[in-house]
Amino acid sequence: MSTHHGQLYLRDIVPPRSRYYEHGKFGRLFPNLPPFAADSESLRAGLNEIGKPGGIMDKGDNNPDNPNISAGFTFLGQFLDHDITFDPTSSLERQNDPESVANFRTPAFELDNVYGSGRGANPHLYDQLNPGKLLIDAGFENDLPRNSQNIAIIGDPRNDENTIVSQLHLSFIKFHNAVLDLVMKSIPNPNSAFEEAQRLVRWHYQWVVLHEFLTLTVGQTMVDDILKNKRKFYDWRNEPFIPVEFAVAAYRFGHSQVRPFYAANDQFRAPIFNVELDSNEPDPDDLRGGKRAPRRFVEWSGFFDLGGQIQPSKLIDTTLSTPLFALPFIPPNMPGNPRSLAQRNLLRHITFKLPSGQRVAKAMCVKPLAPKDFADLSPFGLDKETPLWFYILREAEKVAEGKTLGPVGGRIVAEVFIGLLEGDRMSYLRQNPEWVPTLPSAKKNEFRMADLVTFFQRGVDANISCE
Repeated sequence: MSTHHGQLYLRDIVPPRSRYYEHGKFGRLFPNLPPFAADSESLRAGLNEIGKPGGIMDKGDNNPDNPNISAGFTFLGQFLDHDITFDPTSSLERQNDPESVANFRTPAFELDNVYGSGRGANPHLYDQLNPGKLLIDAGFENDLPRNSQNIAIIGDPRNDENTIVSQLHLSFIKFHNAVLDLVMKSIPNPNSAFEEAQRLVRWHYQWVVLHEFLTLTVGQTMVDDILKNKRKFYDWRNEPFIPVEFAVAAYRFGHSQVRPFYAANDQFRAPIFNVELDSNEPDPDDLRGGKRAPRRFVEWSGFFDLGGQIQPSKLIDTTLSTPLFALPFIPPNMPGNPRSLAQRNLLRHITFKLPSGQRVAKAMCVKPLAPKDFADLSPFGLDKETPLWFYILREAEKVAEGKTLGPVGGRIVAEVFIGLLEGDRMSYLRQNPEWVPTLPSAKKNEFRMADLVTFFQRGVDANISCE
């Protein structure tokens, strides 16, 4: 791999056989594979039966812990998804060509869900009294800034879907502001300081994505293999794209990690959602977003390794926690959408004509799981040609004991993540692949979510350098 003064050349990371996909669209990893099944009323009925409340995917009260992944990474995964994908237009009622569906997010880990389109295009996200800082409500510093109708003033409304992800968004706002304070000690010009602070924030964030989140999700061996031997399936020529095999199937593994209840802090433990509560209640006893109250904040020591009692995520398997079968929100473009998240995920396989997990495994030279591993899908005729999302969850359960993704799901997620970083001309992996974190951390040349939280909570140390 050729470098010059720390720069990674485009020719070194773009496979020559890549197929071009228009920037800002979705695409396919395996365009030649047929759909897992032909669309029909009976197929839709079967998928709805599989994903119904109380069905085979409803976990009930049995939610085994994942000893390797703490609960914070479930919501960091949601936050990352909102940074790289946004599809507000497709419908479950009709089939869609992914190459015609616009992705309203830039496919890059650049925090445009936090920074928006910049200070000029989105001035409402920035503090006009403190140039370069992101807006925080001075009267409610433990909540996102909100307008008079309690709508969060942020770059992506999905980051206010639940209290934990909204608090994570707030953490990145505070992280940027703390980094800016540090940078301005050596760069007093506000514009130059903002640009340098944004670079530092993005590069440390990308380090966390690659070296902590992805490693926990797919395993260090998979990450090392792709970095060393390059990507095999996620190819692009001019610009990265988001494959539907990733967005609709593999990356939805995080839905399986959600627990029914969380302790946001010492005083507030509640279900993630409870549709039986009044949606107009200003401070309901669940963790839905869009609400402001003194108790609705997160103590991150319960979610990341900050020395407290950490809540684990749930194992990755083919079951979801019961609250996810009765979501409190319906997308405005899909008024007939089921409230069951499992049903939505399964029906999207028809919408985007996704191939079966078995065919994807064969295309990746991975031995597919046997039909007996899907005996519970046999009554629906889906034990030999299984929806990709369900297949990836069952693969994690059978191959990795639910602690990480398996070889099919893990490679899809890892290749897309690494490919997005390699395709972003401003990422640290592209600008300076030998770079290591420079902000303070518990371990030299490392940076974790715990370090990110610690940095903005403690404030700027006068002896810290950003060089």
